[in-house]
Amino acid sequence: MSTGRILIADDEQDIRELLQDYLSSEGYECILAADAYEALEKYNREGPIDLVMSDIRMPGMNGIELLSEIKRLDDEVIVIMISAVKDIESAIAAMSKGAYDYISKPFKLRQVAVVAEKGMEKRRLLIENRQYQKHLEKMVEERTGELKIALEELDHTYNFTLRALVEALDVRDNETKGHSVRVVRYSVKLAQAMGIDDPQKLKMIEYGALLHDIGKIGIPDAILRKPGELSPPEWEVMKQHPVIAYSILSKIKFLKEPSLIVLHHHEHFNGGGYPNGLQGEAIPLGARIFHIADMLDAVTSDRPYCKARSFKAAAEEVRRMSGSLFDPDVVKGFQKIDIKWFASERARIDAKIRETPDYF
Repeated sequence: MSTGRILIADDEQDIRELLQDYLSSEGYECILAADAYEALEKYNREGPIDLVMSDIRMPGMNGIELLSEIKRLDDEVIVIMISAVKDIESAIAAMSKGAYDYISKPFKLRQVAVVAEKGMEKRRLLIENRQYQKHLEKMVEERTGELKIALEELDHTYNFTLRALVEALDVRDNETKGHSVRVVRYSVKLAQAMGIDDPQKLKMIEYGALLHDIGKIGIPDAILRKPGELSPPEWEVMKQHPVIAYSILSKIKFLKEPSLIVLHHHEHFNGGGYPNGLQGEAIPLGARIFHIADMLDAVTSDRPYCKARSFKAAAEEVRRMSGSLFDPDVVKGFQKIDIKWFASERARIDAKIRETPDYF
């Protein structure tokens, strides 16, 4: 059984045959070439070659040029230079270009065997390392795929849980069914219109929009479900719902960023909102985006104290309140969206709710 395949390139026939006879007796399969061109041709034709022994001085292409060509084809092939005593410096220089070692003429055959054996061991280690790397890469790819599936399932579970919680709140509140679904879609669309395309940032805005009113779970039914206008004391209680929500959500690691959107979704750009009276860019961008989405849905929905108006009327309100309630930059993003998109999106969501009552 062959212990490896060696290509011997030397323009001296006696040297080629001497090396072949000896290395064959050591268990190697030898392929002979009279010059560098024949060596390249046989290297490409004869299949996998483990080790190349090449004379430095050959007519036409020399051994160092052959070294470069072979290394270009396969950097893991072991190349041993054969040199006359006067070419030792060239042989050493060849090692800086990728040669593994050299043997000098006249050589001792035992020395040739030792160098060949070490070269073959190096080749074996390179192949094992490559196979290990491929195996490792495959394992990483498989584990990455498994992790991706697990994260997707976890994200699905998060979404399902959060949406179920918000749907329960929608039933308790007097707001139109589907409000949370619509403001999520409007908020994400507005964010994208402003050039936000990072999936993680969009996810945080989505969670903030979805959970914006979760703090109403702590508001008494007598206030939350009151059909008429709230009294000043009742209104002060109602204004606590963003703070209640923040105290709940901020304790959950993956909801830390959305909790800030929830806390500040009633802040006004001019500082006249609540709960902290923040102004301008001190208000989180997600909250500034959501504020417009929330107003759009409020204006275009029937409420106990106000009938629904058109999206065109809502758009006029957004423009009118730019710089006071709303961030002018977010308003610019809103104006890039055809108002018909909001109307068609609402119609699509409402139709889905009619078809599937428990749709969320």
